[in-house]
Amino acid sequence: MGQDFSVLKNSLYFINSGYLNALMLNKTIKVIFRITQLVTVMCIHGLIQDCCAAVRIKDLASLSGARDNQLVGYGLVSGLNNQGDRNQVYTLQSLSNMLRKYNLTLPPGNIQSKNVAAVMVSAIIPPFAKPGTKLDVTVSSIGDAKSLQGGVLLQTPLYAADGNVYAVAQGQLTIGGFSSGEGNASLVKNHPTVGKVSNGAIVEEATPTQIELNGMMQLLFRQPDFTTISRAAVAINERFSNNPFPVAEALNSSTINLRIPSEFWSNHVGFIEVIESLSITPDNKASVIVNERTGTIVATSSVQISACAISHGNLTISVATTPNVSQPNPLAPASAQTVVTQGTQVNIEEKASRLIPTPDLPTVEEVAQYLNSLGVTPRDMISIFQAMKEAGALHAEIVVQ
Repeated sequence: MGQDFSVLKNSLYFINSGYLNALMLNKTIKVIFRITQLVTVMCIHGLIQDCCAAVRIKDLASLSGARDNQLVGYGLVSGLNNQGDRNQVYTLQSLSNMLRKYNLTLPPGNIQSKNVAAVMVSAIIPPFAKPGTKLDVTVSSIGDAKSLQGGVLLQTPLYAADGNVYAVAQGQLTIGGFSSGEGNASLVKNHPTVGKVSNGAIVEEATPTQIELNGMMQLLFRQPDFTTISRAAVAINERFSNNPFPVAEALNSSTINLRIPSEFWSNHVGFIEVIESLSITPDNKASVIVNERTGTIVATSSVQISACAISHGNLTISVATTPNVSQPNPLAPASAQTVVTQGTQVNIEEKASRLIPTPDLPTVEEVAQYLNSLGVTPRDMISIFQAMKEAGALHAEIVVQ
């Protein structure tokens, strides 16, 4: 009996010990969880603060003259396994013209082929691209081809806006999708009538590029802003403070004139490297960009809201149409027929709303936290922002896409 009592006592001891350990473990987990939440909040706060950190001029501007150029051409894609154009006039004429180059004279009316598709070929040639440089090209069908899967782009000259040929494209297409089946029993994935040819174009002639004229260069900023331009000019002149004349001169909200120092007259690349590596803090105007189609809202860090009151209610209107069948009575005349009528039912539901006072919100973080606390959807936020703007409480520009 004493032995049994000892075993029971030890069992209770282990059970109590386990319970206490579980409590201690639970408290430890809670502490770790709270520390993790604190670290997460600190990290998010750090990210918000870093959004206004210094940015390289290289990421804000580009040199005048160092620009991309668009190329486009018309060509044929072959080998489409009965998925090509259905005897389009321009496709057959193009095929006839191509065969004529190989001493094969065939009238377009005598050609029957569904393995060929007429396409437009486009590419972007970067500045300073030399003959032999390879470019990616995009191929898109302009006819009624079902798919470009497995096709091969035949040699296609690519023209610039000046009408000159700067590259020639050719190669195997990749479309990242497929099309299979006919009619209602068909399956389509992605967009099978547009494809790419990686390194499919070869540059034949370099595009004319000039970035320096009489010892001067120009910086073109992608987002025009007088404050950002002024800061960039000051940073550049401070970097070359030993120069006898100012290197940078701000012309307007998007352009800075650069006077090349004498030490870089024979090293333009080194001068550009120094300019691009300088960092400034760009200034952006307060704006709220909204896309009502997708419900996307993007606000800059300068958005502020003055004190106001918000009341936003949801109005839901549902219309249901139900077919009703009217049968003739048993004693109805022989000419009586069964008639189907449409019954329409309209339901209107409006949720109650409250007038909620809004305090001054000087930062975008506070604006986001307050609107999220109201529990409104992104589409509701768009309407609220527009109403605030009309009331003069939203100090930002609204850009609707």
